[in-house]
Amino acid sequence: MPDHHLAADLAAEAGRRLLALRARGGDPDDLRREGDRRSHEFLAAELARYRPGDALLSEEGVDSRERLSASRVWIVDPLDGTREFGEPGRTDWAVHVALWEGGELTAGAVALPAQGRTLTTADPPASPAGRPGEGGMRLVVSRTRPPGFMARLADRTGAELVPLGSAGAKAAAVICGDAEAYVHSGGQYEWDSAAPVAVALAAGLHASRVDGSKLLYNQDPPALPDILICQAALADLLLDAISSVRGE
Repeated sequence: MPDHHLAADLAAEAGRRLLALRARGGDPDDLRREGDRRSHEFLAAELARYRPGDALLSEEGVDSRERLSASRVWIVDPLDGTREFGEPGRTDWAVHVALWEGGELTAGAVALPAQGRTLTTADPPASPAGRPGEGGMRLVVSRTRPPGFMARLADRTGAELVPLGSAGAKAAAVICGDAEAYVHSGGQYEWDSAAPVAVALAAGLHASRVDGSKLLYNQDPPALPDILICQAALADLLLDAISSVRGE
């Protein structure tokens, strides 16, 4: 099975299992812990079965420095948006499965189980063309940890701020054309963005650090504190605006 399809199949199946767990109800914190654990165990076991020679970096797993010398590393977030998963009715949580190979992200999938869709590098959505229409730019931000400069960035660009849960859900909003950009600063890890970035790049979007530098994966430590995903036509405008407001 090609890597693209394996990523999509595993993310989607993990999502189905999480939906079944969530449907049982119970204490939200117990659901969150169980969801993280079960999804990690499923993904780790399946990757070991289908790609036994590859390394794994998972939010819920024990990190091994051996991955730093591996040529292929799967980077997964078994349940991105754990907070939202435990809140009844919320759909902004995800499962991330990505493959880093020789310095680049080469395959990835973001399952949005409660939305009934999986975004994948096997069949990436067409990138939205051009700049925003009369409604203006929509900037997706964290609902709990928005960057401190976002209000100034919105004022500078005339944009509307749209708070959402998981990083995967926020990136998906841009990939699917429901927003023009996703901006985050203030702390993330590789598993938060690897799969969303893989799909975004495959769809023709821009993805970088907020200073415009390249997003690097399979690093030690696996911290990746900020990100910009946006329509390619807006990248220069947003990078310039971010630089200005961060310097104020």
